[in-house]
Amino acid sequence: MGFENKAVQIVSDFLAASMAPDPVLAATFMADDVRITFTGGRAMPSAHEITAFNAGRYNWVKKQLGQFDWTEHADHTVVYSNGTLYGEWPDGRTFSGNRYLDRFEVRDGKITRMDVWNDSAEWILSPEIAQP
Repeated sequence: MGFENKAVQIVSDFLAASMAPDPVLAATFMADDVRITFTGGRAMPSAHEITAFNAGRYNWVKKQLGQFDWTEHADHTVVYSNGTLYGEWPDGRTFSGNRYLDRFEVRDGKITRMDVWNDSAEWILSPEIAQP
């Protein structure tokens, strides 16, 4: 899918690579000093750690991309990606409809910051609230 906004295209390409999962390709969209913060305030040093974290939480997980929103700032673009996660928990149960919101900062053609929020922790703690 092609996007007119360059920062949105970078984020879209990053998300496609990270969901493959191809952490080597995903890392090419990130600055060397990227700051990544996952749910619960977990700092991740690189795209490789994102893949390792997801491998521990899910048998597999993918994103059903929703819309992208962005705002231009003097020296960077903020891009929001929202949608839902679907996949399989480690115990073999499948899930879908797990909301996510990712916030990215893109500077000079690279992702310099990524913040991730989703419902996974809530669904793990209280499986009855998860929608099939």
